[in-house]
Amino acid sequence: KAEGRGIPPAGPASTLTTSGFWRGRMAKIKRFFECLVPVSVCNLECPYCYIIQEDRRKMAMADMPYSPEHIARALRPERVGGTCFISICGAGETLAQKEVVPIVGELLKEGHFVNITTNGTLSRRFDELIEACGENIGHLHLSFSMHYTELLRKGWVETFFDNIRKMRDAGASILLQLNLCDEYVPYIEEIQRLSMEKVGAYPQVALTRDEQRKPFGIFTKGTREEYLANGEKFHSPLFDFTTKNFCVKRKEFCFAGDWSGTLNLQTGVLTKCYADYDGVNIFEDVDAPIPFEAVGKHCGSPYCINSSHFMSLGVIPSLKTPTYAQLRNRPEAKWYTPEMEAFLSGKLADSNSVFVGKLRYYRSRLTVKELKKWYPDSWLHSFLRRGKRTVFKILRLDRRER
Repeated sequence: KAEGRGIPPAGPASTLTTSGFWRGRMAKIKRFFECLVPVSVCNLECPYCYIIQEDRRKMAMADMPYSPEHIARALRPERVGGTCFISICGAGETLAQKEVVPIVGELLKEGHFVNITTNGTLSRRFDELIEACGENIGHLHLSFSMHYTELLRKGWVETFFDNIRKMRDAGASILLQLNLCDEYVPYIEEIQRLSMEKVGAYPQVALTRDEQRKPFGIFTKGTREEYLANGEKFHSPLFDFTTKNFCVKRKEFCFAGDWSGTLNLQTGVLTKCYADYDGVNIFEDVDAPIPFEAVGKHCGSPYCINSSHFMSLGVIPSLKTPTYAQLRNRPEAKWYTPEMEAFLSGKLADSNSVFVGKLRYYRSRLTVKELKKWYPDSWLHSFLRRGKRTVFKILRLDRRER
């Protein structure tokens, strides 16, 4: 029956060390958090790196004032509403920051699914990850960025693929990703051959933006057509999606801020998305409710940055997009475990109400003057009591904005 309704089949029963309502067999994504660790240390020097482009590479570790246990408690399912997908990325190499491993271990114990973006070269960290994750490793997703010319220069190609194999064998799901740039063009056939040999499929490819151009452009010295032609050689759904949505201003109602957010793991500041600068610290008081509220139609970004995360997970439910899994997994190579495949084939709207989200959004914008006008007799009590009138008003506002 579930499959008949378009719901992906369940994966194997969870073996999580914690138990309770949120740790069900058919977990659905309640919220998505894009988490930054501001470590700028990296053992590679990729010319297309956004941090290098912006001259922000200081080769410094981040001071992490909050313990892994504190961070996990701040993001416990009872506080954030359910099982979340939490993606962790550093300004440099994510796993260079030693605290990342125990943070991931604690988040997995809470029942969440976690992604780490990594260059795949720090072998010792992967051994530590396997130990820290334990039997929860089925909820771990690793995005291995293939910085091919740097791997060649350092002589780390075999190390890179050995670490991918190690994590797959341990039970984690993996993604092999390539940020397309001009210096990879002479190596395309070599990259394809090696990827087929080591992981059973071509890498998924992401469009690389040029941070020096305003507005952003594609990071290439050639033409757009030449760049797209090279990307299409990988038959990558991820490349097709990122290309289609690059520099496209989104005007639809967006639930980022309610169903998702960007979180700094050093400071604890949660913002609605990359274009929001007025955040709230959710680590200071881990028992305080989190003020989730949608961006709506007030996004300040010229386009959806990291759309392959936010939009594929469904922050704009009025848009039909491929799922996160469809953009990244190579089913023929079984990069995802069945449990990860089922979880990342879902959408945020599967466990969140579009109407309730819009109700919360509009009610937060009603002024006292408007409330008194709509409910003149004991206006506050009427506002809380006469929910039907509020519903009809919000429906009218919603239709007006479409």
